[in-house]
Amino acid sequence: MTPPDYEYLRKLLKDQSGLDLSADKQYLIESRLVPLSRKAGLQGIPDLVQKMKNGSTSLVAQVVEAMTTNETFFFRDKIPFDHFRQAIMPEVLKARAARKSIRIWCAAGSTGQEPYSLAMCIKEMESQLAGFRVEIIATDLSQEVLEKSKAGLYSQFEVQRGLPIQLLVKYFKQTGEFWQINPDIRAMVQHRQLNLLHDFSQLGAFDIIFCRNVLIYFDQETKINIFNRLCKIMEPDGFLVLGAAETVVGLTDAFKPYPDKRGLYRPNDARAVRAPAGLVAPRIAAAAAGM
Repeated sequence: MTPPDYEYLRKLLKDQSGLDLSADKQYLIESRLVPLSRKAGLQGIPDLVQKMKNGSTSLVAQVVEAMTTNETFFFRDKIPFDHFRQAIMPEVLKARAARKSIRIWCAAGSTGQEPYSLAMCIKEMESQLAGFRVEIIATDLSQEVLEKSKAGLYSQFEVQRGLPIQLLVKYFKQTGEFWQINPDIRAMVQHRQLNLLHDFSQLGAFDIIFCRNVLIYFDQETKINIFNRLCKIMEPDGFLVLGAAETVVGLTDAFKPYPDKRGLYRPNDARAVRAPAGLVAPRIAAAAAGM
C-alpha cells in the first residue's frame, strides 16, 4: 500500500464514519482490506482504491463496514449495567411515573449484545415496570451487524462472554451449535441504520442514551459536535452512559458527571455548550454511504 493510498483511505474513513486513524495504522487497514480486495477479485489495496476512485459506491460501503470496529459482548464492563439497575432506572421510574414511558437509545449497538443486555435487565424488572412502555432503539452504521442483531443468534463463544448462565438458560434457546435469544426479548429492541456523523434528531427525545466505546475513534472536534447534539435530544433529567475510557470533561459543558458513578453523565441544567479554545464548529462531510 502506497502512502497516497493510505492517505486516501484515512480521509475516506474519517468522512464516511468518523474513524480517525493515526499515521501508523497501515497494518490495521491491510489486515482488514486485503481479504476484502481478494473477495472482490482484485489484486490488492491499490486496485481497491482505484476502483473506489472510479466511483464504486458499493465498494466504499464495504470498506467502511470492514474497518468499523464491532467488538462487543453481553454486559460488557458490567459497571454500566450496575448503574442502569441501581441508579438510572430507580430515578427514571420516579420521574416518569405519570408519563409511564421510557425511551432508551443504544448508539453503535453493533451485533446486539448491548441492547439485548438492557432488554434482559428490563425484563428482570418487569414487576416494577407494570403499566410502563419501554422503547429500546439500537442503531449502527453497519447494516450487516444490524441484521445479525435482529436475528439474535449467537455462538457458544459469544454467549460465554459476559452472559450469566442463569440468563442464558432463561432467555435463550439452543439451536444446533448456536443460541438464539427468545422472541419476546428480540421484540423489545427496534433496529435502525444510522451514522452518528449525520443528523439524528429524527429519533426523538430519549431518557437514557448508551453511547459507549465508539467516540474514542473520533477526533476531538467530532466528539464535541456529537456530544452537543446528543444533549439536544435528551430529556433534561436524562442519563448518558459512556465507555470506561471516554469522558465529556474538557470537551463540553452540555453534560456533567453523575456523582461517584464512572461513565455516567446528566445534562447540565443550563444546557451550556462550549468548545476548547482554538476549536471551531466542525464541518462534517456528507457521506455517500452510511445511515
